[in-house]
Amino acid sequence: MQQKKYLIVIAGPTASGKTAMGIELAKHFNTSILSADSRQFYKELKIGTAKPDISEMQGIPHYFIDSLNISTPFSVGDFEREGLKVLEKLFESKNVVLLLGGSGLFINALCEGLNKFPEVHSSILAKLEEERKNEGMVLLQEKLKKLDPDYAKKVDLQNPQRVIRALSVIEASGETFSSFLNKEKEERNFTPIFIQLYHPREVLYQRINKRVDSMVENGLEEEVKNLLSFRDLNALRSVGYQEWFDYFDGKISKEEAIELIKRNSRRYAKRQMTWFRKESKWMHFKNDKSKEVIQTVEFLMENEISFTSLLKKNEALHVKDQNYEVKLLKNNEMIAAAEVLFSRKNPPQISQTITSNQLFNELELILQYEIDYYLELKTQQ
Repeated sequence: MQQKKYLIVIAGPTASGKTAMGIELAKHFNTSILSADSRQFYKELKIGTAKPDISEMQGIPHYFIDSLNISTPFSVGDFEREGLKVLEKLFESKNVVLLLGGSGLFINALCEGLNKFPEVHSSILAKLEEERKNEGMVLLQEKLKKLDPDYAKKVDLQNPQRVIRALSVIEASGETFSSFLNKEKEERNFTPIFIQLYHPREVLYQRINKRVDSMVENGLEEEVKNLLSFRDLNALRSVGYQEWFDYFDGKISKEEAIELIKRNSRRYAKRQMTWFRKESKWMHFKNDKSKEVIQTVEFLMENEISFTSLLKKNEALHVKDQNYEVKLLKNNEMIAAAEVLFSRKNPPQISQTITSNQLFNELELILQYEIDYYLELKTQQ
């Protein structure tokens, strides 16, 4: 009987500690890492993407890092196709592989497959790009909100590539972009295990600010200056790079550019958290809990079950963190008792009798409010 294959997905907002967690798990499972960070593909983007260097990699094989030149187009569809080829090869000798990244779109493409969209003529894309240059993003954002309000609520409206892509499909097909998103997931010959890293908001923002300062000290300004001739490429229309262009054009000071990078990085992190929070497949851990992550992953693999199936079946699972403990018990009805470890105004209350699925939703709410609880679940008496 062929042994089951697993893809451990480590995700989370920027500066949440994905690289360090990934290295710990890769060493434990003696395996390789694929990057799902769409900017780390490019050799020229090093400092601004917080790309791990050779010493940080600690001898762990990495894929999709420094694999392309900046001028080489590489879509999410390309990543799905090439990523599946890499996984097929790795799974010949390994039962576990890791995927790290902050891009939910790239993660979902590899784990579940892409939605099938109609072909879009290049002239439509060129026209929308011209509108962006001449009229700005606000016009395109408002157009998307009017033509497809459902997708406008989900997409990162600050991402020109995503907005233009959606509008181009709408124009080419006459249908909403969101109408193409409701499809069955692709069958994969591996089982994903989804781990999301989190921090209280204030801690995450401090980490982001510190990281930006470190990037500047390590030569981010010079890195961007060397890429000025590529400034219209999508990879450089991103946080950490685009803010420097106004500085080089004499429109803002260096200090203003750095503050913009910090502000935009925080906003980007918030959008990432919003994206991941929409899906209940993620198990949440702090970035220093690699031991607990390994224990949980091994439990799921040994029992050949998934986290989401546990929620549906109300079977036993125990995930513990210094700030919360969750036990999903076989009894369908549970009593949740919560003790607030530090006070906040109007914290959510979870003292009522609830089912395991309801409990998971409550846990999502707790993480959303950045409130640390100790949760103890008992079967109903």
